[in-house]
Amino acid sequence: MNEKLIATPTRTASIMKQYDLTMKKSLGQNFLVEAKILYKMIDAAEIDGETTVIEIGPGIGALTEVLAIHSKQVIAFEIDQRFIQILDDTLATYDNVEIIHEDILKVNFQSERYQHLFNATRLVVVANLPYYITTPIIMHLLNSRLPFERLTMMMQKEVAERMTAEVGSKQYSSLTVAIQNHMESRIAMTIPKTVFIPRPNVDSAVLNLTRRKLPLVEVESQEDFEILVQTLFKQRRKTLWNNLRSARDNWLEKFTEDELQAALEKSEIDGKRRGESLSIYEFAKLYIALVN
Repeated sequence: MNEKLIATPTRTASIMKQYDLTMKKSLGQNFLVEAKILYKMIDAAEIDGETTVIEIGPGIGALTEVLAIHSKQVIAFEIDQRFIQILDDTLATYDNVEIIHEDILKVNFQSERYQHLFNATRLVVVANLPYYITTPIIMHLLNSRLPFERLTMMMQKEVAERMTAEVGSKQYSSLTVAIQNHMESRIAMTIPKTVFIPRPNVDSAVLNLTRRKLPLVEVESQEDFEILVQTLFKQRRKTLWNNLRSARDNWLEKFTEDELQAALEKSEIDGKRRGESLSIYEFAKLYIALVN
């Protein structure tokens, strides 16, 4: 293994000391110091010389460096101003890396600046995501219309398990349904907390999300469909019927109890069931029964 790589305990400690770095808990910052895991992420994302990579939260550049070695181009978004100069230094030898100081959740990928991404030969997203904001980032990317083929992301193991959960399991949730409608999900590997500085409280996992050619279910309004699913999971111990008729502050509150009951009957779904028992196809049947 190349000892000069950033993703080693010695080099990471040296960079932290050189720049007097302390990690911000509020941004969920942990540095990976095991390069073998980064190479496995490269393999999981199938990065090659034709691949353009979007990276989120490069930090001091450990993952960015390995991506730069194997890909055509890396566009890395970093929210923390402290890392911008550090990245300019640590990645100075790589001319295929662009660092953008911006919050990924505020990036408008429809703007002129990012139009070249829509013409990339192959586009993927690779990231070591902060635990506290994993879900909003993934949903923002899914709604961005970017033509990425795959998302390969390191995240809290528990969140990865929710995104790959089976119907009826404790981990199955509205997030599972939202992700799996558009992406095939698979945990590529689990990662112990011992390979990070500072050490997090929980283990991590690398999740592979690969875009489906077509969504599992096509609906008139993706936003309204997701609101319906979230409503039916809102209180997991409540029945579908109780969650439906308790809906407030969204498009479902306009329906009378008779109309809600009629939609359940039309979709042949027992209102005494709970959200975790419904497949994505059943959620779609109920949605269609409500809007038609």
